[in-house]
Amino acid sequence: TYSNNSHNQEYSRLLSAAVINRNFCNMLLSDPAKAINSGYSGEKFNLSKDAQDKVSTIHASSLQEFAAKLAVL
Repeated sequence: TYSNNSHNQEYSRLLSAAVINRNFCNMLLSDPAKAINSGYSGEKFNLSKDAQDKVSTIHASSLQEFAAKLAVL
């Protein structure tokens, strides 16, 4: 199983990729599952299936809103 700390680290990587790259950000906002599965810059996000499923339920219109919802998962 994954610890919350490893999830938090991956969530930070996910948000960092979205800050750096507008296309990735748009994908994260429109289809979080696709963004997670696509990875970023050749690297995959190491999230458990459960964590991926939870992130995929987030609906947000901005990265700030997405991050706020991610913080309470």
